[in-house]
Amino acid sequence: MAVEFRSAVRADAREIARLFQISSEGASDYIWSQIAEPGQDLLDVGAIRYARDDVDFSYQNCLIAEADGQVIGMMHSYAMRHDPLAVPTTDPVLAPYADMEVSDTLYISSLALHEGWRNRGLGKQFLAHAQERADRLGLNGLSLIDYAANTGAWRFYERHGFGIVKTCQITPHPMIRVTGDAYLMHRP
Repeated sequence: MAVEFRSAVRADAREIARLFQISSEGASDYIWSQIAEPGQDLLDVGAIRYARDDVDFSYQNCLIAEADGQVIGMMHSYAMRHDPLAVPTTDPVLAPYADMEVSDTLYISSLALHEGWRNRGLGKQFLAHAQERADRLGLNGLSLIDYAANTGAWRFYERHGFGIVKTCQITPHPMIRVTGDAYLMHRP
């Protein structure tokens, strides 16, 4: 079956949130739980978050993979720029990630495929699209954060030229499904 890549549209926001849940190992649910109204479904919070315009976490920064009219995967990325005026993160679960960035890169915050679509070369195609976007924007390569526990993913990234440039310890929390180290990875 042919796979097509396209820019996301606002109507994709819920599927983007669902795929973000797959790749984030519970981190997205944790973040969304911090901004949810009492009783609000976390997937609804994520969908609202990705339906916004002109912010980093927007459908506008997503590339969709589609087969037979169905979304099968997505990549979310945005230009990582150092902001000297940024307010430091004090949340104990998120604080370890505060300095896990490579400025002036295209930061891939999520690359996810539904079951059955993995190991078919689509991740490599997503990375090619990311590199084209980074080049167009004049950025210095690609960066991302991955988990040591997710050996398949970080080995995939290493095979495609990424190296670990920094690590941090994951703060345990019941919503976070991994423990151990998180890796900041960069490909110039």
